[in-house]
Amino acid sequence: MDTKNTIKFFGIMCLSLLISACSGSNNDSSATADMHGEAAEPEIEKGPHRGRMLHDGNFSLELAIFETGVPPEFRAWATMDGKLLSPDEVKLNIKLTRLGGKIDDINFTTQGDALRGDMEIYEPHSFIVSINASYQGTEHKWEYDNFEGRTKIEPAVASALDIKTELAGPITLHETIDVYGQVVPSANGISNLSARFPGVIKSVVVDVGERVSKGQILATIESNESLNLYRIKAPIDGVITERNANPGEQAGNQMMFTIINSSQVWVELSLFPSDRQRVKNGALVMITNPLTNASTSGKIISINVASEANQSIKARVAIDNKDGFFVPGDFVKAQVEVAQHKVELAVKKTGLQAFRDFTVVYAKVGDEYEVRMLELGRQDEQWVEVLGGLESGTRYVSENSYVIKADIEKSGASHDH
Repeated sequence: MDTKNTIKFFGIMCLSLLISACSGSNNDSSATADMHGEAAEPEIEKGPHRGRMLHDGNFSLELAIFETGVPPEFRAWATMDGKLLSPDEVKLNIKLTRLGGKIDDINFTTQGDALRGDMEIYEPHSFIVSINASYQGTEHKWEYDNFEGRTKIEPAVASALDIKTELAGPITLHETIDVYGQVVPSANGISNLSARFPGVIKSVVVDVGERVSKGQILATIESNESLNLYRIKAPIDGVITERNANPGEQAGNQMMFTIINSSQVWVELSLFPSDRQRVKNGALVMITNPLTNASTSGKIISINVASEANQSIKARVAIDNKDGFFVPGDFVKAQVEVAQHKVELAVKKTGLQAFRDFTVVYAKVGDEYEVRMLELGRQDEQWVEVLGGLESGTRYVSENSYVIKADIEKSGASHDH
């Protein structure tokens, strides 16, 4: 293992230990129980319908989350001395206290031999369950924690782990298409020089690759007609890219020098038939040069009306290139904005994680973090629309959410069906 990976490995290990130490996880209490010879928390007793069994004297209640052919809902079966009671004889109410204090108040009606809850148990199935059952004038109460996808991380630890959060809310999505192109000199950035009058080239003082300034002398020529000497000067700042002149040669109509100024360049993008109707003048473009990994932005300044041999149409973007990362001749990749979509609710894609069969973000309430199962819609490079599973204004983990996922997986939070 090289030095860099070794440092990274030990850094992750230390941070993991820091979470465990500061979060006060259940693993600590389990370890303590083992040290003192105490029994670990008993496994949940299951009934004939695979629900959780709750006992109070001779009265028992089996509570299950039922989701066969219907959205998840509670079903319950009551027994006295092991004998199944008619659901009409039992009055049942359950309150689910979710992270943040929201309470779902559920009442029950008869469904065959069972009691059926009157509302959907939406994800996550993570709450404090408070049960109040009444039979023949006697009340039976239970309360237990049913947490999943939830963990607690102290602020100092979250800061050390660089966990960043944002508020979920409206955003404008930028729809783009991927295109390719090539960097070329701008019209004002290239100059081809030839002699003003035919004559003999007396001197040439620059060479290919040399940077020159506007007004700098490039060559001296003796006119054939007047025998007077005159000079060729650079009309722009730039670099000599071609030289076709040597002392003693005859200067005529040939091009003697080419100067290119690449501080401002064009990118010519190839728009194919399926895309060209969607691209408009003024469209924002993000351009990346794979050779230098440099990125920049610009706007389309013109779109050609004639097709190339491959049926594409050239769209031109002007970009600032003072840093020289985009060399004329380089091939580039680009994303052209073709539409904007205002959405009521969106989250950053960097915050998304997989949890069971869901795509989730982690909501933050105080020092606690909990999954929110998302129904997703449109997206762009940075954002994704949320159609369900998250309330606007929720603070969620937008960066380094994998740390939350790892801590939840370490704790092994259950999913009680």
